[in-house]
Amino acid sequence: MSSDSIPEALPAASEAPGDSPFRTEPTARDEAPQFVLPLVVHLEKTDPPARNDALVTAARAVLTILADPRSLGEEEGGAEGEWAQVMRDWQDARIRKVVRRARGAEWRKASTLPGITVTGEHAEVRVFPPVPLDGWPKELAKLQVSGTDLDDPQAPPAPDLSGPVLWMNPDVTMSAGKAMAQAGHGAQLAWWELSDTERKAWREAGFPLSVGTPDPARWRELTASGLPVVRDAGFTEIAPGSCTVVADHPALRR
Repeated sequence: MSSDSIPEALPAASEAPGDSPFRTEPTARDEAPQFVLPLVVHLEKTDPPARNDALVTAARAVLTILADPRSLGEEEGGAEGEWAQVMRDWQDARIRKVVRRARGAEWRKASTLPGITVTGEHAEVRVFPPVPLDGWPKELAKLQVSGTDLDDPQAPPAPDLSGPVLWMNPDVTMSAGKAMAQAGHGAQLAWWELSDTERKAWREAGFPLSVGTPDPARWRELTASGLPVVRDAGFTEIAPGSCTVVADHPALRR
């Protein structure tokens, strides 16, 4: 349930400088130390969350840590947040995210580490400040990455088109963890594209968003609309360069 992905916002990618994180080919950024954003989904055997709920909650978790004072220079007294440097180091390269699962004592131990737990309708996702690719805390390193999937027992509600929507590619099959990471990428691209005022409004509203899967014709329209598009690096599950998510925020619609 992992994702090592490079986001690309179309059509700006072709105009980006050579070291932009929107480019999919290797760049000088790849020579710098690489970090990953860990997300852990609470997954008990007898009471798993619905897939759509998990995707929405993972995306909101990514937004929550991006906006947290500890990730910024906004702590009391104007001091830089304790996570600010590592958040910069992570966002300055490939925005890798890995989703792992935990239950019982594993979840309780993971919850003691610095991070933020975000709750959806039933899903719980804890997001942690980025860690080096080879420097995971032992409490997280031992958690399972694969072997789990989630279903929607009932059809998810239709996306709320008046608010932000993360549109998933209808032609790409992904595990729940992979899809959660991709939804997080989409939310992050939307966040990057917004103004400070638009970010503040979204944050103060509690980061409402929907996740939906359009029909193929609508998907083609969305990918050509100028909205941010996530293209996967292809390290796990799907082909390199696959478009996985379109980040549709009202402030970005043209």
